[in-house]
Amino acid sequence: MGRLQKILIPFLGLVLALWFYSARDTFKPEMLRGKRVIVTGASSGIGEQMAYHLARMGSHVLVTARTEARLQNVVRRCLELGAASAHFISGTMEDTAFAQHVVREAQTTLGGLDMLILNHVGASYFGFFDGDVEHVRKLLEVNFLSYVAMATAALPMLKESEGSIVVVSSMAGKVGFPFTVPYSATKFALDGFFSSLRQEFTIQRINVSITLCILGFIDTERAVRAAAEVLQERPAPRDECALEILKGAALRRRELYYRYSSTRLPLLLRDCAAELLDYLVRSRYR
Repeated sequence: MGRLQKILIPFLGLVLALWFYSARDTFKPEMLRGKRVIVTGASSGIGEQMAYHLARMGSHVLVTARTEARLQNVVRRCLELGAASAHFISGTMEDTAFAQHVVREAQTTLGGLDMLILNHVGASYFGFFDGDVEHVRKLLEVNFLSYVAMATAALPMLKESEGSIVVVSSMAGKVGFPFTVPYSATKFALDGFFSSLRQEFTIQRINVSITLCILGFIDTERAVRAAAEVLQERPAPRDECALEILKGAALRRRELYYRYSSTRLPLLLRDCAAELLDYLVRSRYR
């Protein structure tokens, strides 16, 4: 009976999850037309692609990242694709004051905010943990504390618009992955903070949705450079990933898994076969 339960429970979870998502999959691009959106980490990768999708849907877009020249190109392209408006601010999220400045700029430039997409990430290594505690602290400032600072600063505007917070995270924030100890720590922190904050919003009847995006291996320049030679799987396309994130955000989903087969399905093993899940994770690496 015990073995049967271990098989049936994940299977029933899968069936319910597929039914739940298919029943709610009524996304229409019009949902994001005219919406005022901040996208962080938007000079390349998933953030850049999200900006372009938003532009095609007629959103007002404010993008931010470190590299001004790249952001200028992103804004130019957004306007070509039909964005209602497009603006940029360059700077580093190592300084929480800059994170708060971006939100104030949205108030000035866009007149408010409907969606805050937190996507930026600090540079880290891919290898065994080297004991560098200072690196962990700095990465927490970029990957976690700046997210908290921006969400906190944006909350008055999001309450007014009954808007959304979108947190781009990773499977490394749900399961312990080798070679990503500092990065994984920051993603676990995001899960804990924003999942708890969602609970408080419900208790306080604050109509601001929080969508946590659990991503697998995506073909961004940084991810491919770090892990392509080690991981035994092909990365998923960043433009498709970006669109799925926006769909999940527009539908105000609690969590978004991409790709579903390589993210949500393995997590069904976490409670009933944790050691098997650990083995499967390790088996992904050459």
